[in-house]
Amino acid sequence: MADIVDKGIVKVARFSKLNNRINYFKVAPEAMKHVMSLERYVQKIKIDRKLKAMIKVYASGINGCPFCLEMHTKEAQKLKIPNETLEALNDWKDSKLFEVKEKLALELTEHITNIAEYGVSEDLYQRVREFYNEKEYFDLVAVINQINYWNRLAISMGNPPKSDI
Repeated sequence: MADIVDKGIVKVARFSKLNNRINYFKVAPEAMKHVMSLERYVQKIKIDRKLKAMIKVYASGINGCPFCLEMHTKEAQKLKIPNETLEALNDWKDSKLFEVKEKLALELTEHITNIAEYGVSEDLYQRVREFYNEKEYFDLVAVINQINYWNRLAISMGNPPKSDI
């Protein structure tokens, strides 16, 4: 765990004070090293930081992860995303607050997060690709999959929202 923390990606205080079932950084450091490697990749990609934050909030809401929802809502607020925009994420299809490019990223988020129900059709892929090149599409998928992994890990480990700690 020390090498993960030393890289500044994870703050010891955040994870050592969790009142969750298992300290996964402690019991599975090799696995978490790989998870954090992907996290570093996701943090460096060139997709707009506000869009990445909205994807994280939206997926965390779909998955019902209060820990991640609270964390990423605060992240979005630090990026100056208006509360009105965050509140409109669940109604992105009808909202005028989102550009077409953002709506496509949110639709992709919804489809990947609920992959068994929706899948990612050729039509959706082609519509997203009208606005995002191959690398950007891959990066969107990486962001979406990474937050879905974190949501599932936090939920299965019983991570409470930070406000409950």
